[in-house]
Amino acid sequence: MTPTTAAITPSKLMGAEVKRKEDPRLITGSSTYVTDIVLPGMLHLAFVRSPHAHATFTKIDARAALKTPGVKQVVTGEDIRRLAKAVPPASGSAEGGATTSAPGRTHWALSTGVVRCVGEAVAAVIADSDYTAHDGAEAVQVDWQPLPAVTDIFKAMAPGAPQLFADAPKNIEHETPIKVGDPDAVFAKAKRVVKQRMVSQRLSGISLETRACVAAPEGISGGIVVYATHQAPHMLRADLANVLGMDANLIHVINPDMGGGFGVKFGCYPEDVVLAALARKLRTPLKWVETRVEHLLATTHGRDQVTDMEAAVEDDGTVSALRMHVHANVGAYPVFTFIPDLTLFMGVGVYKFTNVDLKSTCVMTNTTSVAAYRGAGRPEAAYYLERMMDIIAAELEMKPEEVRRKNFIPPSAFPYATPTGQNYDTGEYDKALTEALKQANVDKLRAEQRARLERKDPKQLGVGIACYVEMCGFGPYESAVVRVDSSGTVTVYTGTSAHGQGHETTFAQIVADQLGVDFDRVQVKHGDTASIPMGNGTGGSRSLAVGGTAILNAALKVQEKARRIAASMLEASFDDVVLQDGKYQVKGTPAKALGLAEIAATAYGETLKPELEHGLEATDFFRPPALVYPFGAHVAVVEVDRETGGVRVVDYVSVDDCGVRITPNLVRGQVHGGLAQGIAQALWEHVVYAEDGQLLTGSLMDYAIPRAEDLPSFRDSATVTPTPRNPLGAKGIGEAATIGSTPAIVNAVVDALKVRHLDMPLRPNTSPAR
Repeated sequence: MTPTTAAITPSKLMGAEVKRKEDPRLITGSSTYVTDIVLPGMLHLAFVRSPHAHATFTKIDARAALKTPGVKQVVTGEDIRRLAKAVPPASGSAEGGATTSAPGRTHWALSTGVVRCVGEAVAAVIADSDYTAHDGAEAVQVDWQPLPAVTDIFKAMAPGAPQLFADAPKNIEHETPIKVGDPDAVFAKAKRVVKQRMVSQRLSGISLETRACVAAPEGISGGIVVYATHQAPHMLRADLANVLGMDANLIHVINPDMGGGFGVKFGCYPEDVVLAALARKLRTPLKWVETRVEHLLATTHGRDQVTDMEAAVEDDGTVSALRMHVHANVGAYPVFTFIPDLTLFMGVGVYKFTNVDLKSTCVMTNTTSVAAYRGAGRPEAAYYLERMMDIIAAELEMKPEEVRRKNFIPPSAFPYATPTGQNYDTGEYDKALTEALKQANVDKLRAEQRARLERKDPKQLGVGIACYVEMCGFGPYESAVVRVDSSGTVTVYTGTSAHGQGHETTFAQIVADQLGVDFDRVQVKHGDTASIPMGNGTGGSRSLAVGGTAILNAALKVQEKARRIAASMLEASFDDVVLQDGKYQVKGTPAKALGLAEIAATAYGETLKPELEHGLEATDFFRPPALVYPFGAHVAVVEVDRETGGVRVVDYVSVDDCGVRITPNLVRGQVHGGLAQGIAQALWEHVVYAEDGQLLTGSLMDYAIPRAEDLPSFRDSATVTPTPRNPLGAKGIGEAATIGSTPAIVNAVVDALKVRHLDMPLRPNTSPAR
């Protein structure tokens, strides 16, 4: 807890526009990524992966591979089973959910006897170079016996479908129901029921940097050091300790600079286990770098839900009851299988629905496992709800904003307990929508739209609205250490782990303000389990709300220590010493003031009074009392060529409320990146499997991602509704724009074409859905 005697110093840097501390090393190429790690005697790995979606195998013939010059060894699943236990499901703590225990659904790091998706690894080749390792992997011969495969959710549940695991009848991994109020009675009496099936298609993470891992023996401890592209290094350490049967303190995980994560770099992947186990056994450094094809094939995917929605609707647009049944494809192995449950948790969005019947059915298929991807369950919920609002508006011939306003949770209702178990902190949903409509000048756009319709212009204009709320700031805690050295420079250690967000900048702003130290004299360290206290990493927009609060609390503890030392140096009462304008001074007497460097020198010197504690550092573990709930409203403007089916995004306005903003330019960057990803789902991206389980989008020639010319200059704005759940008043922004943008774009295209519904991605050949 924050000491009662310390107080948040009036901010000069918190909320200011500053240059990112990370950028000099990133833009000059002097940063270090896992790929840059080179260790003496290091060997390289490549994996032999299944070409079949479902098959058994009885023999792996490595003779030809071992004849390849430079190949040292070929390792099979039987070898790894002697070194490591099965790969664990990803921890539920990162996104606030829980996993189920299903011992019959075992996933070994290198599979033995059976594979359940294309790309599943069955052997590893160790060689003296990356190229040689891949040549050796191509030479390995496997005796495959193909089995029937299933990739479609509904076919997987049908009688006679191929079964992935004996203990999962109908291939159902788990089901979750949420039923509150009396929705059945409301639907039975409803004059109007609006129904629609919607698809949130499968996506790939496509982080700029693919996954990579270097594992090496650590001589002094007898343990191992693992360099990994991972969003939560302490979680990876814990998983590896469990799998390898080692004490956690014998495993040193380092996540250096990382080029994006988006959720797909959570969890313990089979490749991590193989490298760690073999480095430990062989006492040799080993390196593996994922190819882009492997990333599309074997790194977890996102979304992949088919959802049936029903709304009981009054004549004035009031939704009196809601049904939602989410059928989610979770892939071949249980990883983050609670993601669809998060969709249910946010299943009422910004609306005051009280009669709800929500259900998720998670189904296993012969496809790559589905796990966290930017937003993780919340974008899906917002998409279904915001499409339903527009469908209702069209049926009632009302404006889309009128239906939303009729159903908004009012500001006076907060804190608001939803029927899905969430406890919203603060929200002013109509305020954000009104601002977005004003900035987009929607009335003028609709007049232009009518004019184009009247003159039968081949390029029709569409305006799409979306409102959203999301859950973030997940616990159970986050850690921080703030350490002032004897020269007055400050080092901050944080349990969150950056992969492009700019943590070093934001956290330095907080500490500089609270300690009276120059921004450039604050260094932020992260991603190294040997130097950083236990942390839960970065995901679910938690870094500022949880990690930043831990840093603030630790800084305030240090500030209190500094004030006590300053009081002794100034021969003043502790209560009379304040931090003002970067100096520790006696109230009302600016001439009697000390800088942090002067105080630090005394804190570590011989003249410190005996009753005071040497040193100037503090640790804090902040445990959030509850989640926080950012919200916003987006307006998309598109032009659709009715002759070609081409869609052009003409304008985009986003009004996002993430509470108090510490670094506005970083918030803007998060919004712009999130908009690009959300718009890309609406218009282009789609992981596609053939019926036999072959991946049809296995390269960036086949999987479409946006280019700069495909997107307009975004217009981002804000409302600011602080949360009372942390002293910063901050919520989260990392996923917000992705959540709001996908439904806004789809609503705009549907509006332009005047059809009922279209399933994503909205490519020229997309047909209207029923």
